[in-house]
Amino acid sequence: MNVIIASLLSGLLFGFGLIVSGMSNPARVLNFLDFSTNWDATLAFVMGGAIAIAAPGIYWVRKRNKPLFADNFDIPTSKVIDSKLITGSAMFGIGWGISGFCPGPAVVAIASLQSDVLLFVGAMVVGMLAQHFVTAKK
Repeated sequence: MNVIIASLLSGLLFGFGLIVSGMSNPARVLNFLDFSTNWDATLAFVMGGAIAIAAPGIYWVRKRNKPLFADNFDIPTSKVIDSKLITGSAMFGIGWGISGFCPGPAVVAIASLQSDVLLFVGAMVVGMLAQHFVTAKK
């Protein structure tokens, strides 16, 4: 039960941060990526602030023997750069650049009930399911 409560509170805090910073608005992201018009540096400041806050937390967590609500840490160990990583990264970046939505802010923006948000999240879910079924057969 503690894991569910901690996950819920973390998700709510993350979503609130996305709303306060304006990152649930795709125009902010698109204006950050477009240097030819009204460039908006907000995304850079949000990322910088997130790194500044997360870095000490990550340092502190890595000094612990185990997480608060699990038996061990689940930290990726692979350092392999393969075609799946490159393809997935490229698809993520292209989707983000075209739509202005990252998955987290898109989920937060569902509350707006705007058709473009709902279309993006629907396409994202279909893509995740397709990836799941394609890789499950291998």
